[in-house]
Amino acid sequence: MKKLTGYLNSAFIEAANKLRPKRAKNRIIAYVESYDDISFWRSIFEEFENEHYKFEVMLPARGKLTKGKKQAMMNMLGEAVGRNMIACVDADYDYLMQGATSTSRQMLNNPYILHTYAYSIENLKCYADSLKQVCVQSTLNDMSVMDIPAFMKLYSQICYPLFVWNILLYRRHDLKTMSMQRFCEIVRLTSFNIENPALSLKQLEGRVSHNIALLEKNHPQLLDDYEELKKELTTMGIVPEECYFYIQGHHIMDSVVMRILSPICRFLRGKREREIEKYAYHRQQYANELSSYRHSQCDVALMLSKNTNYKEAAPYKRLKDDIEQLLQTIGKEETVATTDASKKQA
Repeated sequence: MKKLTGYLNSAFIEAANKLRPKRAKNRIIAYVESYDDISFWRSIFEEFENEHYKFEVMLPARGKLTKGKKQAMMNMLGEAVGRNMIACVDADYDYLMQGATSTSRQMLNNPYILHTYAYSIENLKCYADSLKQVCVQSTLNDMSVMDIPAFMKLYSQICYPLFVWNILLYRRHDLKTMSMQRFCEIVRLTSFNIENPALSLKQLEGRVSHNIALLEKNHPQLLDDYEELKKELTTMGIVPEECYFYIQGHHIMDSVVMRILSPICRFLRGKREREIEKYAYHRQQYANELSSYRHSQCDVALMLSKNTNYKEAAPYKRLKDDIEQLLQTIGKEETVATTDASKKQA
């Protein structure tokens, strides 16, 4: 007797679906990389559940603690592939590689693997247009301190030329000349002051320009390829002002966005506490109001990690289009399967 593994395969799930009443919803298993991904993918699949389909989001293997992108995608190999099982993964650099690696080819060519387009879900949580709301939720203060979307746009435009070099070298399997770690060190914010945010961008521009000059000097043979890659990235929907979506997610969250949000939130809290002190009639009212305000606040890093106001972001919209296309494909396959079954019975 064949030993059962910890994996569910698509054929098994399809057979189980046939045991249910005709009006029951078909279950689609969605394997994800980690615990944090469960919430993200659950929130997006809720928009697509209807009288025909329901999704169940889970880690790659039941009965094991093994996680990660490769583990999630392993279920899409061999007999496991099928319309009742999908993998949902971060794009990482695999989308940008466009088939230059085996993982990239598998992710892009398998219709049952969905990816975020953005490097990771952390990048989507850092969607520039949503960051003021993150500050409001954290501080309960709606005062405008600076134009965060404009800052992130300028940040992205400055980083973009070096980002293109990074992708070009990665496609050529050169991980030493400009490694992802080195690239992230260059494009992090080394300092940030809400009274002079332009200074951070000026420092960033100096580091980026210096490194681009070195690359152009040391690799003149790649300049034509560089220009061609810029054109290709544009056709892929990657534009300079949104470059931050495609840089390593934890770097963008920790070394860029949190460097901006933390001082903004400190300023907003201080402003609110000074208002409480100014308008309180007596010390007891001040103490009570201040205590109430502080207990109502939330840590900005926690609010950012739970941010879901990214649904207008371009990568998220592309992901939704892919899910709609996937469900159309599944629907057609089910129609064919039902027709074939009817013919056999006849």
